[in-house]
Amino acid sequence: MVGDVIYPLKDMLFGPGVYKVVPEMSPHCLTLFSLGAVLHFEEDIQWTYQNLFTECKYVMDFVNAFTLAAKHILLDSSVPELQPCFGIGSAHEGWHPYGENIIHQVLVPLAPPPGHTFLPELCDPGEMPEGNFRIRVELECTCMNEQVEGNMLCFLHHDEEELNWNQGPSLLHTVCTNSYLDVQKTVRRFRQLMKTCWSLLPHSNQWRLTTLPGTRSCKLKMEGEEQEFTIEIILGVQQGNSDIFMSSQANEGIFTPGTIWTTSCAVAEAKFFRLVTEQAPHGNFHLRCLQLCASTLVGTGFSSYTLKTVVMHLLNTTPLSGWCRTHFLLRLDDIMSYLWHCLEERRLNHFFFGNEKIPEEIVVPPALQRAEPVNLFQHLARDPDAQAEAMRELLDMQDRLIRMLNDGH
Repeated sequence: MVGDVIYPLKDMLFGPGVYKVVPEMSPHCLTLFSLGAVLHFEEDIQWTYQNLFTECKYVMDFVNAFTLAAKHILLDSSVPELQPCFGIGSAHEGWHPYGENIIHQVLVPLAPPPGHTFLPELCDPGEMPEGNFRIRVELECTCMNEQVEGNMLCFLHHDEEELNWNQGPSLLHTVCTNSYLDVQKTVRRFRQLMKTCWSLLPHSNQWRLTTLPGTRSCKLKMEGEEQEFTIEIILGVQQGNSDIFMSSQANEGIFTPGTIWTTSCAVAEAKFFRLVTEQAPHGNFHLRCLQLCASTLVGTGFSSYTLKTVVMHLLNTTPLSGWCRTHFLLRLDDIMSYLWHCLEERRLNHFFFGNEKIPEEIVVPPALQRAEPVNLFQHLARDPDAQAEAMRELLDMQDRLIRMLNDGH
């Protein structure tokens, strides 16, 4: 694409060398348009953010109430133990794009019930893409374990008939395939458990619950008199004590067998955005930049995850003091320029794989931090036509962003 270039937004808004300076601010602080327009965006996004925060809190309270109810009714070890959930994705990170239907994504961690242990096994890269696991389930002796509640029998040292009569089958007979935890079987049991617990929850008096199709996650619709929520519950097994999980979500566009669990950094990503918001001296303008840019993706081949990755890299390398109202345009320029450079190089590194500069508050397995960087633009390296099309789409995105800024919406 010879001759094409990403021009600075300030030049496209006001012409080369013509900058709009807001009175009472430093002459070096450029704004993208009038102060009134900035305030309009700020109020609009802040209103959206507050509504998102309220919705997300309600969804989290609901899912955690369900996991507590499940613990009270589970009388056997045929289902993995459910742990407190994590809100993930754009809505729970605070930057959901304008105009898109909100799907609240929640990750529910699974732990082995008494008498079982989970043993993750990394898949051969020749068999599946990097970062995929199988989770082998093994039985362990509980005869001398005083922490086991009640009169639970040991799966290793009691016969099957006695076990089935007293406490039901083990995970190996319910949610496993060839001794490996099966995503689809686990999701199916989880969905059955959800239906069983629903009537026990106070939410059932105000909402109608509908389970939606899905083999690797549990999708729900909660409908009330004036509001409705769509929730996608994703199951995951924690990697050690880290913020990285082996997730029930599949690799996009790749057939994933039922016994394959994929590496998910979604909890670590949500934690990263929460840390930045807590440390940023000027509030959440980084979220507003990301939300505004994400609203230009409709009709393009770019995913919101690509844009989020760009912003995470910039947040990790740009002083947080620069993510404020007076630098709004400069940060938008940075996002577009960074993405353009990645397209030219046909390389956008995943934020967590092989990144040794991750904030220390985020716990990442050493093997993942030492791993080779994963190129999210690998497909562009193999297809020059796709690269050229992506560059054209990025120019269209910039034009769309300029129109949004000029129109004030």
